[in-house]
Amino acid sequence: MRHEPLEPKLFTENRSRLAKLLPPKSVAVLNANDILPTNADGSLLMRANSDLFYLTGVEQEETLLVIFPDADDEKLREVLFVREPNEHNELWEGHKLRKDEAQKLTGIKAVKWTQEFWGIFRRLACEAEHIFLNTNEHKRATAEVETRDDRFVREVRHRFPVHDLRRLAPLMHSLRLVKSEREIEIIARACKLTEKAFRRVLRFTKPGRTETDVEAEFAHEFIRGRGRFAYEPIVAGGKNACCLHYQENSAELKAGQLLLLDVGASYANYNSDMTRTIPVSGKFSRRQRQTPSLPDARPRSDRFRCGGRESKFLAASSQIPSSNRS
Repeated sequence: MRHEPLEPKLFTENRSRLAKLLPPKSVAVLNANDILPTNADGSLLMRANSDLFYLTGVEQEETLLVIFPDADDEKLREVLFVREPNEHNELWEGHKLRKDEAQKLTGIKAVKWTQEFWGIFRRLACEAEHIFLNTNEHKRATAEVETRDDRFVREVRHRFPVHDLRRLAPLMHSLRLVKSEREIEIIARACKLTEKAFRRVLRFTKPGRTETDVEAEFAHEFIRGRGRFAYEPIVAGGKNACCLHYQENSAELKAGQLLLLDVGASYANYNSDMTRTIPVSGKFSRRQRQTPSLPDARPRSDRFRCGGRESKFLAASSQIPSSNRS
């Protein structure tokens, strides 16, 4: 992992909250995301499954988590399955979790190798009345590519055709909607990283630079801070800002233009999100200052609720003193 390890108490508490939402005699299973291929023997970087990370802190491929609060064997009420390390996969892909490392990271005592999953799960399924399976449920999500969750659901239906299968996603959504104090601290760190990068960009931006140059400044600050982009950044100068999901980020910035920034840092898989419009030349023109539709063109103070309390977030100003610009 790039970020500093999080304390296992966070994940233990999250699992406890999920266990309380499960009906009696229910077992829940969560999978890691696939590592997606590119071309030839290439692949994209591993992107953690958000639900699995929320419950375990694990970011390793082929990981499974089983939660069965009513299991007859108390040792199997929480079981983590991880890919077994060997000389070949560690030579090519780097370090893999050992069982003791997974126990320390997650707070789960029962850690098994992935190849042991179906034998143990069959035993638990025979005790269970309901099996909760996870899928990526979002109103705007597309489902053109079959996921590891999709394949797993199909396999469970094949192996246990008369079991009662239920959706885990609604329960996970309700849990993750309310952030704990510790989660708010992690999100604040991602926000601070975004702020540092934004202030760096304010000093850097001027006519003759490119959108690519600006994106690189964000990347430098995010990576140096042990983070990454929370989503694909939009760095759109002039008319490019009229494209809602502009992704090219390559045009030259010109005097008098406005630069739209839709960028956020992610730290420990917790994301921030910022949208700002700044003047390429360092100062807004009179007409630009009079345009009410500019995203966050003036300093402001927003209030929001997190973890059952009201917090105050002071938005960074887009009014750039000329003395701070090169």
